[in-house]
Amino acid sequence: MKRCRTLLVPFLLTLAGLAVLTSLGVWQLERREWKLGLIERITARSTGEPISLDEAGAQWAETGDVEYYRLALAGRFLHEHERHLYGLIDGQAGWRILTPLQIRSGDVIFVDRGFVPEPYRDPATRADGQIDGEVALTALARASEGGTLFTPDNQPAANRWFLRDVEALNGSLPGDLARRATLFMAEAEPMDAPGGWPRAGVTRLKLPNRHLEYAVTWFGLAASLAAVFAAYALRQLRGGPGHDVEAKIADHGSSV
Repeated sequence: MKRCRTLLVPFLLTLAGLAVLTSLGVWQLERREWKLGLIERITARSTGEPISLDEAGAQWAETGDVEYYRLALAGRFLHEHERHLYGLIDGQAGWRILTPLQIRSGDVIFVDRGFVPEPYRDPATRADGQIDGEVALTALARASEGGTLFTPDNQPAANRWFLRDVEALNGSLPGDLARRATLFMAEAEPMDAPGGWPRAGVTRLKLPNRHLEYAVTWFGLAASLAAVFAAYALRQLRGGPGHDVEAKIADHGSSV
């Protein structure tokens, strides 16, 4: 009975550890299912037939979700209102060129035309890459993104943007354009640019999904913890090494 009592605290600690490790494993399995659904939705939308800006606007008004829908756009780029969003592509730092596209109806949508390295941030260094006149393109609809504690604040006055904030981007336009701007933007699919910059089609579509691996790790740790406790408990209950010594010390102390 005394040995059973000595196992109470280790048992409770082990039980708490198992609860935490198991819950983490279950959470990773739930995350896996969520990620699989997200990947399926992105794949279906990004490979479907393009929809018009009006159709995307109606979808946005109804659900607030137009992420990765393909858009068929036609209009004129307003290069004088180009904006620069910081980006890291293939380990190289640079800027994503966001240019308002005014379509025939007068509506405006910011289009991420692609990536340029720092030396090509200034439009004057890629004058050949500014497309004039009417242009038709296909792009993926994107909404604003949330930042982290480490994301720098946008610097509109310096035209340095670190967070995709569509509302703020729209607000940086003259009033007549801002009023006609959509609440989502678009990322251009691969397209030719005179001079080679910006390089379009850099949208990340393949999402990592290692949640099953993480779940197996947590469940494995839980099993290891249970095995360690079982071995320890069995040793204690059988009177493992050290018990005879402890008993002799106790007897010696009681005889003094």
